[in-house]
Amino acid sequence: MQRALLLGIVCTLLGGCGLADTGAAAAGGAASAAQQAADARRTEERVRQQVEAAQQQAAERERAAADAAGK
Repeated sequence: MQRALLLGIVCTLLGGCGLADTGAAAAGGAASAAQQAADARRTEERVRQQVEAAQQQAAERERAAADAAGK
């Protein structure tokens, strides 16, 4: 009984100073970091696709220029 009362008092004191909220903040921060990582992966894939498209266009222009020069 005395142990439970002491635990309750400690939890109340820690909750009052904000230390109990640290775990919730850490969990929220982890979720935010995971979301940012997912966003970064999507952005990286989008940029990769844009670079590939630009390379294809450049190759097509070179082929067209070579064909035009050969005619």
